[in-house]
Amino acid sequence: MSTSLFPVTKRARRESAEPVVKWAGGKARLVPQIRPLFPQLWGRYYEPFLGGAAMFFALQPGGAVLTDVNEDLITLYQVIQDDVEALIADLYRHRYEKTYYYDMRAKDPATLSRVQRASRTLYLNRTCFNGLYRVNRRGQFNVPFGRYTNPTIVDEDRLRAVSAALEGCTVAHMDYTSATATAKRGDLVYFDPPYFPLTRTSNFTSYTKGDFGPDDQRRLAELFDDLTARGVACVQSNSDTEFIRDLYAHHHIHTVTARRAISRDPSSRGTVTEVVICNF
Repeated sequence: MSTSLFPVTKRARRESAEPVVKWAGGKARLVPQIRPLFPQLWGRYYEPFLGGAAMFFALQPGGAVLTDVNEDLITLYQVIQDDVEALIADLYRHRYEKTYYYDMRAKDPATLSRVQRASRTLYLNRTCFNGLYRVNRRGQFNVPFGRYTNPTIVDEDRLRAVSAALEGCTVAHMDYTSATATAKRGDLVYFDPPYFPLTRTSNFTSYTKGDFGPDDQRRLAELFDDLTARGVACVQSNSDTEFIRDLYAHHHIHTVTARRAISRDPSSRGTVTEVVICNF
């Protein structure tokens, strides 16, 4: 079993935390396949494409550095970390109604308090169509209302467990290059970037107003190599494509099987292979 050299807090050790947001490409179901590929020991844990944070919650390493370029997502985690009871209280005011949903979606997050902004993010995530997080070119969340029987908007136990797991961690809004700048020999970085598309029509990288295209994938590969040269252990998940395999051909590439849960076309959902790249 992988073990961090940084101690896990007693609260986090008592409670099993799980993702609080639905997230395209989330790793909850893949943790059993990916976790055995991690090194046995590491120093500080970094996860610069945090998303749903399933891998972090499975590991719960103390002193982790958790970052993402999605400001709404990071604000949510920071509020859960620092003021979870206020967030829980605010979540109870939301209603699962179509008109209310679109009113809430139309609100400018910049006009809200941090707790209200986090509450809005989680409410929209829980009640939008198919659990997608997608923004337009102006950075505005634009997913339509979802149809559910009785969606769970407030899960007090899960939110408190996540707050405990985040205790002692650095949670920040920044890109992957800045996030890993302090990583040193013996540390571990887990990259879970927006995947390179399997086809031209399967591209889905709109978690922020800027896409994550081929040039971004190349820059990430360069950073992966730079961290390798610095003695930092790196693990990355990505799509099983010739483009990705070529970029990382000089590293160890493992194959895992995943079930695609989010797609615009329900008929295209199903089992696919993904790659897990390790530099050790």
